[in-house]
Amino acid sequence: MKLHHLNCTTMRPRGGRLIVGEASPSLGHAMVCHCLVVETEAHGVVLIDSGFGLDDVRDFQGRYGRIFNLLARPELHEEMTALRQLEALGYDRADVRHVIVTHMDLDHAGGIADFPDATVHVYREELDAAMRPANIHERTRYKPCQWAHGPNWQPYDDQGEAWFGFDAVRDLEGLPPEILLVPLTGHSRGHAAVAVDTGGEWLLHCGDAYFHRDEVLPSGGACPAGLKWFQSLVQADGGARLANQERLRQLVAEHGQEVRTFSAHDAIEWERLRGTG
Repeated sequence: MKLHHLNCTTMRPRGGRLIVGEASPSLGHAMVCHCLVVETEAHGVVLIDSGFGLDDVRDFQGRYGRIFNLLARPELHEEMTALRQLEALGYDRADVRHVIVTHMDLDHAGGIADFPDATVHVYREELDAAMRPANIHERTRYKPCQWAHGPNWQPYDDQGEAWFGFDAVRDLEGLPPEILLVPLTGHSRGHAAVAVDTGGEWLLHCGDAYFHRDEVLPSGGACPAGLKWFQSLVQADGGARLANQERLRQLVAEHGQEVRTFSAHDAIEWERLRGTG
């Protein structure tokens, strides 16, 4: 198993330090779109989260309007899309046979259109929320243009034995047993993390279950005020989100030597991991 940690778009939100806290060494006061590539022997390339896609960066404002662009200030370059980065690593789009999304917000699901033949794995509750939004909040957060090509969806319900005390979906269709879906709802209705057994440790891609690395410190470290506000603003279920953050803190406290967690947007976590694998 070979791993690559990609940043599939740097975002420089207004507010700088107030939003992201400490500056990362290479990116400064920025957020990333942390996508994980897992190369398997028998199952092809697996992409976990997909960032923004080619169609997004070519016409971002036309697809999503001005507000997100003005607030998040994403750096929109084709070479930062998952497809172009994989091509630079020597892969072809056809090599990506599976995409797993932690959830279907625009900065996580945009790239699935660049891999039209891949199976897209998702927690069923999240797919239902995106396809049948229940309120204006869900109608705002999901962007149907990102899946207008008609992906090969593979949705999942809760099944299988627990993983470190968390519910887990095991035996994902067409994927090796080393990859699990771990529901962590709250940020969105069907948000899930993705666990990967690397042989030496587990990696847990937590998506947007938390945004800042200090939020999962066993001591319950402080989150920058801007990020704390933003998470409350976009959450689907605040009680579930905070409860799952507490469970992640317990996981790190009790199994930090066995499980390494990372979020989708913490630039310092991405910098620590990008040279591993």
